[in-house]
Amino acid sequence: MSLSHTAHHAPMTGAYSVTFGRILNRLLSPAERMVWEASLARNARDYAKGIDIAREGERPAALRIVLSGWAQKYKQLPDGRRQILALVLPGQACDLDLFTVARTDHSLAAVRRLTVAEIGRQEATALLRQCPNLAQLLCWGEIVTAAIQREWTINIGQRNAIERVAQLMCEIFARQQGIPAAGGGECDFLLTQWQLAEATGLTQVHVNRTVQELRRRCSVELRNLRLFIPDFAELADIAAFNANYLHLDETDLAVDRAAGLFGGIGRD
Repeated sequence: MSLSHTAHHAPMTGAYSVTFGRILNRLLSPAERMVWEASLARNARDYAKGIDIAREGERPAALRIVLSGWAQKYKQLPDGRRQILALVLPGQACDLDLFTVARTDHSLAAVRRLTVAEIGRQEATALLRQCPNLAQLLCWGEIVTAAIQREWTINIGQRNAIERVAQLMCEIFARQQGIPAAGGGECDFLLTQWQLAEATGLTQVHVNRTVQELRRRCSVELRNLRLFIPDFAELADIAAFNANYLHLDETDLAVDRAAGLFGGIGRD
């Protein structure tokens, strides 16, 4: 359930993921960009921390784009155990379920306070016809989402505890800031240690010990919903982190390869 009021603020385009924002600027014409931005602002909704936006088994009702805050995809077992499957950051689509399945196979919730654009089926269809290049952008986003999902699978299946947490920290940093040429930096990190445990398949106690170990080994800190990484390369070495799956800095290649995938939309 959303909060009682509708959000009426402009979409936070400055918070788009590194490559997403560049591809958005390349693919959409100025006129398409205006239509897209207006639709996001008109359909913005606020959700409080922990509130479900969609639940497993429901019929998809909207195309959802995160504007600010983080969303989490998760599945829950009958005994209450829960696995966070993915994190959706600002500028990204939560999924394309609206166009692909009859019922959702996972739940979607706000990590903390969240603003998300919820574009209904009729408007979403019209939007894709008005902005034919938007389909290519959404397709590219789904490809990257699938690549991240594969990395999460190997993270839980093959890495040990300290590697898992270090990997997730590196990914969250890279998705927001890119890879620093040297040194490190800071970024938003909205997960609690409990949520970090649900994302990495560890217990909360194990996560706490692991975070303390990372602080001791490379001075990484989680403070006030921020992640501080003094030396990104050092943390990446612990995780054996390879950012190739995020497809950073591939703007031109992504645009060229996406072109024509949905050429029929808006041209009939």
